[in-house]
Amino acid sequence: MPNYKVISADSHLEIAPERWTKRVPAKWRDRAPKTVPLTDGGNAILVEGKPLHPMALTVTGTSFDKQTLRGVEFDGAPGTGTPEERLREQAQDGVDAEILYTSPGNTKHWRGIYDDGIYNMVVHAYNEFLVEEYCAVDPDRLIAMAVLPTSGIDAAVKEVEYCAKAGLKGVMLSTFPSGRGHPTPEDDRFWSAALDANLAVTAHVGFTTREGPYFNYPKKPKLTTPGGPGNDALRSVTRYAGIPGEGTTVIIQMIAAGVFERFSKLKIYFAETQIGWLASGLEQMDDTYERHRWWMERDYGIAQFKRKPSEYFHDHTLWGFLNDKIGVKYRHDLNVDHLMWGNDFPHSAGNWPHSQAIIDTMFEGVPEAERKKLLCDNAVRFFHLDGAQGRRNSRLAGASNAVAPS
Repeated sequence: MPNYKVISADSHLEIAPERWTKRVPAKWRDRAPKTVPLTDGGNAILVEGKPLHPMALTVTGTSFDKQTLRGVEFDGAPGTGTPEERLREQAQDGVDAEILYTSPGNTKHWRGIYDDGIYNMVVHAYNEFLVEEYCAVDPDRLIAMAVLPTSGIDAAVKEVEYCAKAGLKGVMLSTFPSGRGHPTPEDDRFWSAALDANLAVTAHVGFTTREGPYFNYPKKPKLTTPGGPGNDALRSVTRYAGIPGEGTTVIIQMIAAGVFERFSKLKIYFAETQIGWLASGLEQMDDTYERHRWWMERDYGIAQFKRKPSEYFHDHTLWGFLNDKIGVKYRHDLNVDHLMWGNDFPHSAGNWPHSQAIIDTMFEGVPEAERKKLLCDNAVRFFHLDGAQGRRNSRLAGASNAVAPS
């Protein structure tokens, strides 16, 4: 195991799609994402069926007063280069390894490709690039989360199986595994496959491509007043979330669907959520649940939970923070073993290359053992970085698992 001291559990790959779309079969490559220049400078991503996705306010490393809406250019900007350059940028920030996400906006835009088979090929091409090119340079320090297709449970499970064999350490969800905005029985195939493969299950902030209802309710309430709870998804099961937050909504949906009863070892990490709000949020969530669980059972058919919502959160969720001194202060009201720091590099919410100064201020007075958990040990444990599997460099040349277009 490498001598990790500081791991960023939330960093990003902002690279030109042409770096990896060459892996999409030539016949379909013109349907893949493309880089286009903007008239005022910078780059944007073009995907069919979606508006341009400008790469604005992406790069850190400049003073706040110098940041503009002008998009980043992939050529030469921090965090957009080769893996060798990325390793040097890690060292410059005092970071030993990074958990790497693509931008959630990217995955949302990729779904503009309406043909499921071609869309699946694009997703697989990106993951294959991670395995065979980018992370292969140093898989102990470049630890990327795979993107999962949202085209259905078969495609999601197939990609999980590829990622596990290829040696990736985790996956990023942007919807429930079936591709829907609410849990379904089909999702259980994914939860089971991910646990069997020892893959970390993560989301970046929350789900970014949510569509449809928030829950399939066993009962439809009889309402006497138009515009009541039955006509507003946010007034039904998601009311239990108690506070705004996409990540909390996802977990409430999973609790109501009994997912954690069926998969007691399942844990999900929500990156870049901050944590200061969570201590109060869990208290309010339990209070909200006590107030509403009776009519939710009577009118919607949602069985009452076996435990308080906060107990599920403590056992089954992990949360990521950047610069959050209040959150660190109230860490004992959460679960110290389930909190992880990240630098968000190269996004503007981070402080690269000055993360060490932020860390020292944020962790002032924190015992060394707890500091080590939040900066390193929790990530090592959750992402399974402490064994030989973390150093595998599986090159699956020609082993594409992409679904052929129909």
